[in-house]
Order: sequence, then C-alpha cells, then structure tokens
Amino acid sequence: MSLRKLVGFIHPRVAVVVHDLLMAALTWWIAKWLRYTLRPDEVFGFQLLEFPIVLLVQGLIFRWTGLYKSVWRFASLPDLVNIVRAAVIGTLAIGLCLFLYDRLLGVPRSVFVLYPGLLAVLLGGPRLAYRYWKDSRADLFKGSDAKRVLIVGADRAGEVLSRDLRRDNRYAVVGFVDDTPSLRGASINGRPVLGRLDELPELVRSAAADMLLIAMPGATTAEMRRVVALCDSTDLPYRTVPRIEDIVAGRAQLNQIKEVAIEDLLGRDTVELDWTAIRETLSGRRVLITGGGGSIGSELCRQVARLGAQALTVVEVSEYNLYRITQELRNHFPELILDGILANCCDQVAMRKVFAEAQPQVVFHAAAYKHVPMLQGQLRAAFCNNALGTRTVADAACSVGVACFVLISTDKAVNPTSVMGACKRVAEIYCQNLDAQTDTRFMTVRFGNVLDSAGSVVPLFRRQIRDGGPVTVTHPEISRYFMTIPEACQLILQTASIGKGGEIFALDMGEPVKIRDLAEQMIRLAGKKPGSEIPIVYTGLRAGEKLFEELFHPLENYSATTHAKIFLAQHREVSWELLQALLHKAAEAADIFNEEELRRCVSSLLPSFRWSEAAQPDNVVSIRRANPEINE
Repeated sequence: MSLRKLVGFIHPRVAVVVHDLLMAALTWWIAKWLRYTLRPDEVFGFQLLEFPIVLLVQGLIFRWTGLYKSVWRFASLPDLVNIVRAAVIGTLAIGLCLFLYDRLLGVPRSVFVLYPGLLAVLLGGPRLAYRYWKDSRADLFKGSDAKRVLIVGADRAGEVLSRDLRRDNRYAVVGFVDDTPSLRGASINGRPVLGRLDELPELVRSAAADMLLIAMPGATTAEMRRVVALCDSTDLPYRTVPRIEDIVAGRAQLNQIKEVAIEDLLGRDTVELDWTAIRETLSGRRVLITGGGGSIGSELCRQVARLGAQALTVVEVSEYNLYRITQELRNHFPELILDGILANCCDQVAMRKVFAEAQPQVVFHAAAYKHVPMLQGQLRAAFCNNALGTRTVADAACSVGVACFVLISTDKAVNPTSVMGACKRVAEIYCQNLDAQTDTRFMTVRFGNVLDSAGSVVPLFRRQIRDGGPVTVTHPEISRYFMTIPEACQLILQTASIGKGGEIFALDMGEPVKIRDLAEQMIRLAGKKPGSEIPIVYTGLRAGEKLFEELFHPLENYSATTHAKIFLAQHREVSWELLQALLHKAAEAADIFNEEELRRCVSSLLPSFRWSEAAQPDNVVSIRRANPEINE
C-alpha cells in the first residue's frame, strides 16, 4: 500500500479517535467543574494520573464496544445506543480504576452521575450534526435533472428508502403518500406526507413528481393490485421494494428497488404452515427428487436442503439443469450430502441402481413432460415419461423401502382432455393403487400453473412484450389457476407431512385468472398500453386445451384436511390386476411404437377420456386484435 493510500486510510480513524478522547477529557473536566461550581467552598483540582487513567480506560472501552466501526455519515439510533453503552461502561471502569489507584481521592461521587450523560451528548451530537450536514449538502447539490420521486407508503420501508435516496444525486424525494390517519400532515426525513392513496393522481400533479416508488413490502396481493392500479392511472413510471417474504428469506433487501412483477399481483398472502411437522418429515432424512433441475424440482431441492435433510439425491435428465442446481446447492448448503444423477426416469436399470445406492426415505417425483400442445401429437413420449416413468420410479422406491413417495401431478389430470393430462392421470391411478400393495406411503399432489415456471405463459408474454408484440392468447375467455413456485413447493412439503397413504391432495389455487387480463396487466407493467402499443392476438384453442381447469373429478368428493389450503379427493378404486395387465400391455406397445394399441390401452384405463384431433400447428386459427386500428 502506498503512503498516500495509507494516510488516506488511517486519517479519518485517527481523527475520530482523537475527537472522542478529547471529548472524554473535556467531559471529565466539565463534570468536576459543575460539581465544584455547586460547592464553591471545596478545592477544585486533579490528581497526577487522573486524566491519563480516564483517557486510557475510556479509550479501551470505546474500542471494545465497537464505537469506531460505525461511520459518522450514517449515524443513527443504534449508534447512539452504543455511545450510551460505552459511556456507562466507561464510567464504571474509570471509577474502579481510580478507586484502586488512590481510593477516589479528589473525585466526588457525583462526577460519576454527570459524566455518562455529558459524554453521550458530546459524542453523539457531533456525529448527528455531521450526518445532517452531509444530507443537507447532498440535497443542495442535486442537479435540476434529478428525478422527483413520490414514495407510496410512509412506514419503515418508506423511511429507509427516502434516507437512501437522499444520498443519491439522481433522485429527489418530494413526499410520501399513505392511508394511515395518524401520519396525515407529518414529516419523515424532512419530507411531508402529502395525502391518501386515493388522492395519488392529484398529488402527483401538485408535487410535479417524475416517478413513483412503492414502499409497501408487507402489502397483501389485493392491496398491491389497488396501488398498482392507482399508479397506472398517473401515467408515471413506478417501481417497488421487494415483498416481505423475499426479504425474510434473504432473496432481496429492503432498499432494493425493482420493477413490479406479475408475481406481486397474482401471488397470494403468506401461507401458514406446520413447520414442525414438515421438519419432522425431512430433517435428518435421505431425500430423492426427480426432475430436480426443473422449476418445481429445483425449488423443492432448495427447501428440502434448508429444512435440514441429511442427504439429497437429485435425478435430472438435463445436464445443464443438473449442473446449475447442484452448483447452487453446494454453494449454499456445503454441509449437505449431495449427489447429482444424470438419468432418465424411464431407465429401469438406472433407477434401480440409483435407489439402491441412495437408499432414500422420502421421494418427490417431479419429473414429467408438461407441454400440452406439443404432447398432443406425441402419445408415446408422453405415456413413457409421465406414466411408465412414474411406474419405474415408484417400483424402485418400493424395492428399497422408501417411507414416503409424493407424486407431483396437475389439474389437467382431472377430466383430462389432453394427452398430457391423461398420462398424468394414469400415473395418479398407479400410485394410488400401489399404496395398498406396499408399506410405502404413496400420495399425489395436484395443482395448476405456477408463475414464471419454464414453459409457462408468463415468460412467453414477457418475451413477446419485450419484442414489441403481439401477445398471443388462445381465447378471450380462457382462464387458469396460478400459484407461485415457492408456495406450491411449501404446500407439497406439507402434504408429505400429513399424508397417510393413497390420497390425492389438491392445493387451493385461489380464484382462476383470465389469461387476457394477465396479458393486459403484464403489458401495463412494462409501461405500455394494451392494444394501442402492444396488440393482443387471439389464436384459438389448441387440441386438448380447456377453457378452464378443474381440481377435482365429479366422482372425487373432496374434503378438508388439517391445512386450510390443502383438500383431499376421495379414492376411486381400480382393479390392481387389471391395472397391471393394461400397463404391461401399454409398455409392450410403446416398445414397438404401436400407438394405436397404446391408444386402446389408455382408453381402457380412462374410459371417459375422449381423444382430440392431432395437435394443430402454432399458426393463427382465428385472430382478433385488441387494437381496432390495426387491419385484420
């Protein structure tokens, strides 16, 4: 390190140490002077080593309490608390040392009452004054091009955000908007609370704001939708701080500004879980997850590792996805015994070997093909992977005595109209009936679409909006259930803890969302206007696609469970011998690529299933643009 850098590094710290020691000496002198001013008949003087003892002891206490780790520029209440702590401890230590030196000769006891309070004032005052000067200076030097920011939310998050923005020359906070009655007319960090949320459009004009920042990390989804709708009405750009669950989980920080994501508007309130039961199911256990590199599988891996699993085996057919999730797990959970297996769940030899070596106690089977239109013309691939692959993994689990096996299914398996849904329904039937033949507890979890998963509509819309449109929707009235990936995985873990075996659980997906509304909202979040700037094109339903999804078959009378967001479907009996025979026949048909025979086997397993026409290409079947100005 050069001399110049060394001086630059040491100088501020030396200045602070010298300042604090001078304040300690001055405080001691003032305390004694005040004492003798009140009693002028007594002699005012100091012992030979009195000041050196005060400075040495108080300096050591300053260092021990970490007083010099704080930066004056950011002095705050915790720093003042630490100063008071250092002053009180220093007073006691000085008193003890002076007593040992000369039995407190010439030091009145009242000095020890005056000293800590005076020292706290003389140390804290300059720090707060310096911070105020720097903040005022930052406001003074902000250029005319600084964006005038109106903060929506005047709670703790808004205060922290305004404090951080005050140090940034690119932004100038002009005020706050909040519905809390007690904050009406208040001032936060020198900026006024201008009014209520309903008044936002008028307040934006009166404050001449250029930008809105939403500082409501604890807002419910309904509250967030309301705020975003009001922000949309102002035609100003807006951003938000992360949600409280992301902050708690360490995925984001309170002052980290980001764009409002569709997950913020479609996500739901935090799920209350029985974490004790979940930990009992997973903590210290050997867990195996198939499809562990996918959207659901990778999040299951993270949560299982976080809950204290002893060992985790990740089975994945994609080498890139396997590499990505194993690297992440090794970085964040170095104590976890982790094994990444590149294998196909349809490979019986590989699955038997994997299970024999891993000896898992809990299995989550998330591997599956999920793309409905693509699989509509790929019966053999869909059946081999989704149905026969499940059978292979389930049989391997039984062979090593797995305690709990959870099949991740889909709402498309209810009254299936698609090949993908039919194959997943066959997988459900097999696991339900296998439960009665073995000691392994088999259970199935059904849910709808997860937001931002690979292949879902959200990343597709995001890409289409980024490219300037059009956004393609199959039908104006089509609707789907949506759930965030973390919430879905948490509820999957909960079902593993409450399932007794043989159940089909369905997750409470909330209210269905119209895909048209989803597209329009995402366009608005991107700062565009639906129709005029980004057109919406309706392409027509594809083969096997439903207008709306169901979570239960009419014959599956569902009932509540111990968890409010998990429901139980009534078991539908199927002859085990017939099921085994039909699956064996289907496997033989798949081996020789006899799709006609495979169709007959699926029809025998699912008598109510009606085959749709072959998959239609992704060209436009029928078009209706949201913008009437664009020619057909």
